[in-house]
Amino acid sequence: MPRLSRRLVALALTGTLAAGLAACTSTVPMEPAANANDPACAEVIVRLPDSLDGQERRWTDAQATGAWGEPAAVLLTCGLETPAPSTLRCITLGGVDWLVDESESPRFRLTTYGRSPAVEVYLDNEVVSPNVVLDALSISVGTLPEVGACVDPEGLPEDSDEG
Repeated sequence: MPRLSRRLVALALTGTLAAGLAACTSTVPMEPAANANDPACAEVIVRLPDSLDGQERRWTDAQATGAWGEPAAVLLTCGLETPAPSTLRCITLGGVDWLVDESESPRFRLTTYGRSPAVEVYLDNEVVSPNVVLDALSISVGTLPEVGACVDPEGLPEDSDEG
């Protein structure tokens, strides 16, 4: 076989192999949050667990993010603005307060409350337990500076008509 033909065959095989490997990548495409470059997010990301509720961690293509499961059952993004007071249910697990948005059930969006920057976890409740996931993430997310906390609506003073 002439030398040029061998090179063409080698290039064709290399291109085919590269395309095949790209199709098999385990990288999860994600978008970074506005404040993903906050050093506090780096502290969170280096402490993320290798698995969450039986789901193995996967690579992501965005700064300050994490993903677990195949397909991804848990997505984490650090660097969001700290949420304002909300009427969403607020739970505390592992010393971290979370706002719970169940509007896309069985997928839940959970956002840290009273931490800066904020972390959002989007998870599939049919694959993983939100309580197990949030408890496991509390070790890393708990490193974020605390700037507030959930309050029990039962403990708030009632509005008064008296001036």
